[in-house]
Amino acid sequence: MALLHHAFGLLLPFATDDESGEGGFHGPSLEEFTPPSLFGILEGTPLEINRLMLIRFLVVVVIVLLFWLATRNMRVVPGRGQSVLEMAIDFVRVNVVEQALGKKDGARYAGLLISMFFFITFMNITGVIPGLNLAGTSVIGMPIVLALVSYGAFLYAGIKKHPGTFFKSSLFPPNVPWYLYLIVTPIEFLSTFILRPVTLAIRLLMNMVAGHMLLVLCFSATSFFLFTAGGIFGFFSIGTLAFGFAFTIFEILVAVLQAYVFTFLTATYIQLALAEEH
Repeated sequence: MALLHHAFGLLLPFATDDESGEGGFHGPSLEEFTPPSLFGILEGTPLEINRLMLIRFLVVVVIVLLFWLATRNMRVVPGRGQSVLEMAIDFVRVNVVEQALGKKDGARYAGLLISMFFFITFMNITGVIPGLNLAGTSVIGMPIVLALVSYGAFLYAGIKKHPGTFFKSSLFPPNVPWYLYLIVTPIEFLSTFILRPVTLAIRLLMNMVAGHMLLVLCFSATSFFLFTAGGIFGFFSIGTLAFGFAFTIFEILVAVLQAYVFTFLTATYIQLALAEEH
């Protein structure tokens, strides 16, 4: 039983008992997304090092290491690691980049979009890894940074392709009666230049927060029924544990899907900026 309790401690690094030591069920809360400072360095500032920041650093190291290991000995007949990496990159290149931008424009932005897809995927997937249990994108800072990168790529593509007419044609669509611009222009400004980055960030954030809450709820309930409530209530832990594993698989799919959606929308915005009507 102690071994099982330790295993749940790895699955759920936050406690299910209160500080007084008395057992009780404690559901998920937003405090889990603001872990305490680990080393006391720059505590209380945006630069403090906590568990979430360590997860983000770890993700970057893992991505660099995996890509380095897979590409350090590139061969005409690829090995296993190179083959897996090439298949993953081709998936993003064909199904996201070229589908939205075509081959010519896609080649220009493939590096950015492919990097964005893998970065978001790895950041999302940490939410289901035992011992980490928190997605790197589950706090608003990272989604905002990614949304700004997407927004910057959109502006760069539009200004580079249509340096003199990009903003004018975005805010003042052609073939619209002049008096309607009083309504159309504010709507275009809000939807094109404000809501796009905001919705990108919020969509990614809320999916990761909701997934984490579901997993915490299931595994906390399992731990409560199994180790605290005891008796006949222990049988309820079978159902909550099953739901927990089912939601874990679902959350893995959501992690990849959200990376796909974010990257595809970024590619779509770039394509709209490159459109000839500008």
